Amino acid sequence: MPMLRVKPGFHGADMDMMATKISGLYVVRTTAHADHRGSFARAFCARDMAPALGDRAILQANLSHTSVAGALRGLHYQNAPHAEMKMVRCLRGRVWDVALDLRRNSPTFMQWHAEELSPDNMNAMLIPEGCAHGFQTLTGDCELLYLHTAFYEPSSEGGVHYADPRHNIAWPLPPTDISARDEQFALLDGAFGGI
Repeated sequence: MPMLRVKPGFHGADMDMMATKISGLYVVRTTAHADHRGSFARAFCARDMAPALGDRAILQANLSHTSVAGALRGLHYQNAPHAEMKMVRCLRGRVWDVALDLRRNSPTFMQWHAEELSPDNMNAMLIPEGCAHGFQTLTGDCELLYLHTAFYEPSSEGGVHYADPRHNIAWPLPPTDISARDEQFALLDGAFGGI
């Protein structure tokens, strides 16, 4: 993957943004500065991430907690005019984080990319507008931090069924503990041309 190198952060911590095959989707690799007391790492820096963020600003931060391994959340997105870029970071546990490209006329339309996120690897996903997001917990007791460039707008939310054969996402564990809302997302038909 091509790497977009950003300046070293505070106290020697730095962030690298690794481009994926999906345009605008980055894996953010964070390096911590450690000493005998522990460690310090930058979780987010608008200046350092400006090459990917452009003129977007983080407007909302959310936390999620998921209790059991195998639980699946997603795949969620917001439609225009409330479409959002989001950065997702795992603060506790381990998750398999997925972005699915739903953008009309994108060369990677209906393709997905996944990364394991954990406090140990300190990776994050920076997911552009037009991509649906979901994750599966690989351990119990998982906590995620989300940074959003748009406010949550219930009337603009959309979703794709996690088991839709059109995207054929290979979840690492048998999916369990799925919300009624996520179970009820309809399968995409052949007429679906993107968002």
